[in-house]
Amino acid sequence: MEALEYVEQHRERFLSELAQLLSFPSVSTDPAYREGVAACAQWLMEHLHTLQPTRVELFPTAGHPLIYAEWQRSPELPTVLIYGHYDVQPPDPLELWETPPFEPTLRNGCIYARGATDNKGQFFTHVKALEYFIRTAGAPPLNVKLLLEGEEEIGSVHLQEFLQHNAELLRCTAVLISDTAMYQDDLPTLCYGLRGLCYLEVTVRTAAADLHSGVFGGVVDNAITVLCRILSGLRDGYGRVTIPGFYDAVAELTPEERQALEELPFDAAQLRAQLGAPILFGEVGRNVLERRWTRPTLDINGIIGGYTGSGAKTVLPAQASAKLSMRLVPYQDAEDIAAKAEAAIRALTPPTAQVEIRRLHGANPVLIPLQSPPMQAARRALRRVFGREPVFVREGGTIPVVEWMQRTFGVPIVLMGLGLDHEGAHAPNEHFHLKNFLRGIVASVEFLREYARTHEP
Repeated sequence: MEALEYVEQHRERFLSELAQLLSFPSVSTDPAYREGVAACAQWLMEHLHTLQPTRVELFPTAGHPLIYAEWQRSPELPTVLIYGHYDVQPPDPLELWETPPFEPTLRNGCIYARGATDNKGQFFTHVKALEYFIRTAGAPPLNVKLLLEGEEEIGSVHLQEFLQHNAELLRCTAVLISDTAMYQDDLPTLCYGLRGLCYLEVTVRTAAADLHSGVFGGVVDNAITVLCRILSGLRDGYGRVTIPGFYDAVAELTPEERQALEELPFDAAQLRAQLGAPILFGEVGRNVLERRWTRPTLDINGIIGGYTGSGAKTVLPAQASAKLSMRLVPYQDAEDIAAKAEAAIRALTPPTAQVEIRRLHGANPVLIPLQSPPMQAARRALRRVFGREPVFVREGGTIPVVEWMQRTFGVPIVLMGLGLDHEGAHAPNEHFHLKNFLRGIVASVEFLREYARTHEP
C-alpha cells in the first residue's frame, strides 16, 4: 500500500490521535503545568510502544523528561535521528482564543490548539510515517532514532548535557527536524541556515539609590541617560552594528545564494502593510530577505528604569537596565561576539557610572551544506509529494539544538518545515493546516525511502 493511500485510509484516526496529543497542557515554563507535561510524556511513551520499537525509554532530567525510541535494523544501514519537542508555550492571553487552547478544534481546514504547529503537529507527522512502515512493511527501510524533548520552549536547559553524555546512543548519519516553516503555502521548503544569538543584560548604576532631581540634578549623572548613550553607541541609524570587530567573521552570500534569494517570490510592500510599519528599515544596500536571514543585527529588547507610574515624580534614577539581543550569522561565534560587545559597552560607559553585564543566552549560527545526501533526499521527497521543486531558504531565528547536534554528531541536518509563519506559533489561536499535517506524513515516508536508497549497493 502506498503512503498516500494509507494516510487517506487512516485520516480520521490520525486526526483523533493528534487531538489527543494536543489536549495535554504541556507548558514547560510554568510549574503549574508540570502534571500536564508529565501526562503528555506518558501518553507519547504509550503511543510509541504500539509501534514496536526495539527500544523506548523515558530519561528524567532535573526538569522535564526526554523521550527516546529507536527502530534498529542493521548497522550497515544509515541511521536517521528525528528530533521534536512536546512542550508548548503558555496559552496566555486566554481571552483572545476563539476556542480553548487545550480543546483541539477543527475548522477552516486547520486544527486549532496550543502546540498545533509548534511543535506537536510537525513532529507527529514523523511518528505516523514510522507507523506506516511498521504496519505495511514490518520496519522502516533504515535505522531510525526518535528524540522528543520537554524543555525546548525554555531554552533546552538540559538537552546539551544529554547530547554530550549520550552521543553513542544517539549516533546517526543524519538528523531530521521539522520545526521551521514553509516559505509560502503549498511551496515545499528546506531551510539550510539559522542565525545564532547573543543575549545580554546591561545594568548601569550612578548612585546608591534614586535621588531628588531638584536637589541632586546636575551633580549626579542620570542612569537612564547614561544607558541610552551606551545603547545608541552600539549601532548606527540604519541598523549597522558599530561594535569594533563585529563583522570580522561575517561571510558574504555566494553569487548562487544571492540569485536564489532574488528568485524567491516576495513583496516588500505587502510585508510592510502586514506589519503595520511606516517604512521598512535596515542596512543600506541589502534587500529585505538578506537582512532578515543572512545579516547580523542588534536589537534592544527592553529597558527598565526610573518612574513609570501615573502622574509625575521628579526622580533622578540611580539604576537602569536593558536587555539586548544580537542575531549572528556564519561564521560569527557567540562567545567572541559577547566579549566584543562587553568591551564596547565598557568603553562607552562614562566614569560617572558603573556597569554590570550578564550573559543570558548564546547560540552559534548554523549553515547546512545543500549537496549532502540527506538534503538531496529531502529535496526529491518534497518534489514528489508537492509536485514542485522545493526552495532552499535561511531563517532569521535561532534553534540552539540544531547547532548542538551539528557540533556533537558532525552529520548533515535536514530542516524540513511543514508549518507556516502565519499559523500563530506562540500566539492565541495557534493552528496547523490539516493538508500539511497529512502530506507531511507522506513526505516523511518518502524522505526515509529516498535516504535509504542513497546507501543501496
